[in-house]
Order: sequence, then C-alpha cells, then structure tokens
Amino acid sequence: MEIPAELRYSSDHEWVRPANGRVRVGITDFAQDALGDVVYVDLAEVGAVLTAADPMGEIESTKTVQDLYAPISGVVVEVNVALEDEPQLVNESPYGDGWMCVIQPADDAAQADAEMAALLDADGYAALIAEDV
Repeated sequence: MEIPAELRYSSDHEWVRPANGRVRVGITDFAQDALGDVVYVDLAEVGAVLTAADPMGEIESTKTVQDLYAPISGVVVEVNVALEDEPQLVNESPYGDGWMCVIQPADDAAQADAEMAALLDADGYAALIAEDV
C-alpha cells in the first residue's frame, strides 16, 4: 500500500498535495483499493466553494457509490476532466493521473493553515488505515 510521505491525508481517505498556494486533491491508494474498479467520478465544478469535510463529489465503483469530501475549505479552480472518459485512472494512478481537483484554499490564511495542520501525515494515515484493516 503506497502512502507518499510528502502528502497530507484526511480521515476520509483523500490526499492533499500543496503546490504554488493551491492544493491538488485525490483519493488514497487504500481508498481506491477498497472501492474496487472505479467506473464513474462526479466532481464539484470549477468555481464551487467548498467547506472542509463537506461533500465535493461522488465516486462510483463496481462495488459501491461513495461521497468524496473536501479535505480543506476553498474554491475549486481545476478538475481532472480526464476522469470523465477514464475513471479507471483513479485505480491505475491514485497519486498521479487519477487526481480529482485543485483547490485554492480559503482567503483566511489562519483557517487554511489550521485545516492543513489538522490533516494527517503519512505515519498518522498509516496508523489510521491499520485500524481499518
């Protein structure tokens, strides 16, 4: 099970990769494996305002339909349109081509910093999923 050390993780199994004042978001290797073959991804539209822990879309697999949750508050500035035609990218490359969206964090820097600090590091996420196994 891959858990990249440079990412931050939510307890809902989303990952966050900060870059240039924004964050790229996807689901973890653990989550995609638990879901099984992903057949459809429905994401919030560009411009949508998200609040941390609120739904930001849905992911459907051959096993189930699950909500996707915003790991931080902010505005969606980009979505991975490749997932419309190739949802299996989530299974094939959850930390690469299978990313979900890019969020511009909330204007309130203190809030954004607090939300990022509340996310788990790789060791914390490994401990979380060890409880689920």
